[in-house]
Amino acid sequence: MMLPRSTYVPAAGHEMHVTEWGDPKNPALVMWHGLARTGRDFDEAAAALSDTYFVICPDTLGRGLSSWSRPGGVDYSYETFGDTAMAILDHYGIDRLRWVGTSMGGLIGVTLAAGRLKDRISHLVINDIGPDIPEEGTGRIASYVGNPPVYDTVAELEAWLRKNYAPFGKNTEAFWRRMADTSTRRTDEGRVTVHYDPMIVTQFTLHKGDLDVWDQYDAVTARTLLLRGQSSDVLPEAIACEMTRRGPKPRLVTFPDCGHAPTLASEGEIRLLREFLE
Repeated sequence: MMLPRSTYVPAAGHEMHVTEWGDPKNPALVMWHGLARTGRDFDEAAAALSDTYFVICPDTLGRGLSSWSRPGGVDYSYETFGDTAMAILDHYGIDRLRWVGTSMGGLIGVTLAAGRLKDRISHLVINDIGPDIPEEGTGRIASYVGNPPVYDTVAELEAWLRKNYAPFGKNTEAFWRRMADTSTRRTDEGRVTVHYDPMIVTQFTLHKGDLDVWDQYDAVTARTLLLRGQSSDVLPEAIACEMTRRGPKPRLVTFPDCGHAPTLASEGEIRLLREFLE
């Protein structure tokens, strides 16, 4: 089985952590995670697809092992995320690429595919996010992201993760344990909390324009696939259907028995990605 490699890339004045999979000579595939997650969420898909692609899974600024924003969370914007993405691509000498983005990672992909990477992203997968996010979804996410829990043990934090991310649907025990392992950091007092800067929630307040990207979506020309969890409160069915009629007019695939967001970790989900990315 292909094993990941961990590296640190200087990017736009920050240090970005990237998990690499596969041969750098292969076509490039960027997999970008959701708001409060890390690049390690893609381990199953990245390992499988690394037989064909050079897969890179960054930790977004303020998450995982990447550095945090300047004071006040001013760097937690799609513009800065785009700056770091461009620097990562330059670091690897990547010209053409495919992009798979879950939630926030999907909208970062949209803004880049419509702008700075318009002629460089050939295939775009948008996983359970739309250009217009309902307040119900942003409110639910902001409520827990801005108030991260603190526990005495990792076991307690894992139980919280399993409950909080229940909309992810059915996943293996190994998936949930890795999620705990890669989502945990110690506080100064030696207790445990989630592995991100609580100020990432400022994306909902300082950079509200990042939550409405219809203009950018309409400008996307990359071949696009839209994925949705059947009970998602972040990508309602009506918005997903409107997306199929606008911009890149993607095919829509809805996964039953999950909400926000499909993890892309099952054999069926990975097979779907492989077929589309070909």
